[in-house]
Amino acid sequence: MLRLFLPLHMIPLRLYALILGGSGCALAAYFLLRRKPKSAENLERERRAWLDRVGRITDGTVIDVQEMLDGGQRPATFLIYHYDVAGVSYEASQDVTYLRQWINLHSCRLGLPTSVRYDPQNPGNSIVLSERWMGLRQ
Repeated sequence: MLRLFLPLHMIPLRLYALILGGSGCALAAYFLLRRKPKSAENLERERRAWLDRVGRITDGTVIDVQEMLDGGQRPATFLIYHYDVAGVSYEASQDVTYLRQWINLHSCRLGLPTSVRYDPQNPGNSIVLSERWMGLRQ
């Protein structure tokens, strides 16, 4: 009879060990398999590629090209432009720091006509330049 009750006394210790071991395995799997956060450059590259695929094109005008310090780390070059979609005017800027090899920033001047690629669902999301497409008319 003592033999039947012996495993019942051991169940809580085994249960705690199983819970602790399972939690440890789950935590280890989470840290090994979780997605790493994407950098700002990768997010911007994905946005440009997505707008390259699904974006519609409209006419716009370059307003200015400005260089600013990006958080005190490095200079960033912004292309500021204006465009209209369905009677609504939009003014936007695009960071073209990593795309400088495709354009001549000295030829970008006030009033330069350009093509703007925008998201039909969110017209405020737009680009003038990507790795595969350039809307600047030079």
